Amino acid sequence: MQPSIQMAERVFVADPPISNLESRISNPEEGTALCLSGGGYRAMLFHTGALWRLNELGYLPRLERISSVSGGSIAAGVLACGWSRLHFDDRGIAGNFREFVVEPICRLASRTIDIPSVVKGLLGFGPIAERVASAYRKHLFGRTTLQALPDRPRFIFNATNMQSRVLWRFSKPYMGDYLVGRVFKPEIELATAVAASSAFPPILSPVILKLKPSAFAKDSGELQHPPFTSRVILTDGGVYDNLGLEAAWKRYQSILVSDGGAETAAVPKPWTNWISQSLRVLMLMDHQVGSLRKRQVVGSFQMKLRGGAYWGIRSDIRNYGLADSLDCKHPETLRIAGTATRLAALAPEQQRKLFDWGYAICDAAMRAHVLPSAEAPSCSPHGVFRPSA
Repeated sequence: MQPSIQMAERVFVADPPISNLESRISNPEEGTALCLSGGGYRAMLFHTGALWRLNELGYLPRLERISSVSGGSIAAGVLACGWSRLHFDDRGIAGNFREFVVEPICRLASRTIDIPSVVKGLLGFGPIAERVASAYRKHLFGRTTLQALPDRPRFIFNATNMQSRVLWRFSKPYMGDYLVGRVFKPEIELATAVAASSAFPPILSPVILKLKPSAFAKDSGELQHPPFTSRVILTDGGVYDNLGLEAAWKRYQSILVSDGGAETAAVPKPWTNWISQSLRVLMLMDHQVGSLRKRQVVGSFQMKLRGGAYWGIRSDIRNYGLADSLDCKHPETLRIAGTATRLAALAPEQQRKLFDWGYAICDAAMRAHVLPSAEAPSCSPHGVFRPSA
């Protein structure tokens, strides 16, 4: 049971369509897309728990598209990189999911990469964003490029173009945005794409792509000229769309949204000095954009404009109305949701809690709205959550 949210608009669309094919707002094609939000390691682990449950439900091979930003792009990148090695049985379940998805995520979550990247960048060992990409390259993706990713599902890693002010997509078929244009079959490394998607401003941002203007498809954007096409400056995809929704919403009838983002808390006495005030204003702007996106999703489910399900790291599992959902006390899950938004090492126990909470809330959302006949799990993967006594 979704929370009641009234929508004045039929559909909120922030971006002109990148092609006629992807502009079917009122008449989307059949198929299911999964959106993974930002939120650092917290979101990465939460989403991996959700992917774990989707795998058990045999749902991963049903996905046409996986669209991600920031921390969600790390989880999506690991899934994309390991996809060809996943062995799906006739039920659509990969028996080696833990080996090729969960374990690499655990290894990265045990390492801090944000502060070392900042320190090395300040000491002159290359741009900070490149140090983050180097960490992804070393610990997750190697030299894998976008061309090594599967054709289906299509993985889209979203960043924000600071020049054109719109969403920049990285995918196997093309990268680019609707104003600057598209580069087909990009040989960009997966580590670079994920680093751009997770380049949290201002510390880990920007990622700068040095490209040849001739690489862009002719007449594919109104800003198709240097420096827009020669030096592309990118920041975190969550600046534009923290749910990764844009690249999925315009195309598919069924949308699954996993939201591991933080909530901007109310404060009785905000700081008024210039620096702290500016940071607070940026947080409020981010909160407003995120709220609009969430209202778009939930309201459209209620109005039957789209099918699918939404689950969030701050959701109350009781709202899904299942008598047999895992027993997840809301105060406890809110403490889990309070994990800092960083690329900083988390203790094994905290990792297990985030994995299992993502698994449990995804299970409730899927069985409530998508797969009502699915069997309830006996417990979460690490036993953090079990059925009610």
